[in-house]
Amino acid sequence: MVARTVRSVIAAVTVALTMGAGFGACGTTSPTSSNDQSSATSAGQAHKQVIVTFAQDMIPHHAQAIAMSRVAAQRAQAPQVKDLAARIQTAQQPEIEQMSSWLRSWNIPVPSTENTMGGADHDTSGAMPGMMTNDQMRQLKMAPTDKFDLMFLRMMIAHHEGAITIARSELSNGQDTDARELAQHIIDAQQREVTEMEAFPGV
Repeated sequence: MVARTVRSVIAAVTVALTMGAGFGACGTTSPTSSNDQSSATSAGQAHKQVIVTFAQDMIPHHAQAIAMSRVAAQRAQAPQVKDLAARIQTAQQPEIEQMSSWLRSWNIPVPSTENTMGGADHDTSGAMPGMMTNDQMRQLKMAPTDKFDLMFLRMMIAHHEGAITIARSELSNGQDTDARELAQHIIDAQQREVTEMEAFPGV
């Protein structure tokens, strides 16, 4: 009886030691866990940078489209062109505000939306897809009345196609749900407007 009790105690101690060793072995994985956390942090920062790039590119892009549309609202001859210009302004200003709020929440500078009609210190040549240069913007402002509508439509088609390119990059590389939803909305809305503009006689 005593021998059986002693064997039971020894067995219990052996189990306890084995479990302790197992917990100790688990403890040795902490550097790996730390590395995993570091990798997760780096991935999160990379995803955030995708959103930042999307917003910082799209804000001035939208601002230029709005500036062009304001000129069209005054100078366009066809009612359809005036209507399109008004819709562009109505749609894109809230999107600028949405993206600006993202940047402000992270204490990241919001790009300027000034001088989008081709200020002397704001030559956008070769910067973002679809952005008009200073010379192109001046040509639009100075276009003869009978040529303005077609010039505006052709420039806005190129501008919209550039915005679609930027938005597709966000869809391909971004993870944030809100940013992806906005990017898809931009693609859908501006592709419809491109189709509408391409149907205009002479375009």
